[in-house]
Amino acid sequence: MAKEYLTKERYEELKKELENLTTVRRKEIANELDQAVSLGDLKENAEYHQAREDQANLEQRILQIEMILQDAEVVKGSKKDIAGVGSEVKICKKGEKDCVIYKIVGAEEADMTVRKISSSSPLGMAMLGKKVDDVFTFSAPKGKMEYTIIEIK
Repeated sequence: MAKEYLTKERYEELKKELENLTTVRRKEIANELDQAVSLGDLKENAEYHQAREDQANLEQRILQIEMILQDAEVVKGSKKDIAGVGSEVKICKKGEKDCVIYKIVGAEEADMTVRKISSSSPLGMAMLGKKVDDVFTFSAPKGKMEYTIIEIK
């Protein structure tokens, strides 16, 4: 399995979620199962089947988080002069004046609505290791794109 990069904040969020799922949510689902079983005939008991499905989904999410945390490398940020996981990178597309700032993060944290881009995405991979004023290209669905690194934080 590939190394998962996480910011310290996301690592802590996942630890809290895991604790909640294993202590609180497991008990809630166990209670739901007990209540559904008390209703009788399990073959046609929708509440029972829903609780079992919820239990399976919960256990799957717990396993997923445990695997992510086990393989995670927590990044504190990158060097200020080289784009890396944890860096905020301001880039401008060739021929355009408007620039965009992306934070390079691991795949688990990627969220384009807040401009967090995965280091394993085509754009994220193209930015890794670049310095201010470097020009880089990458393949996008619209074809080859060319950008310049304006600033790295």
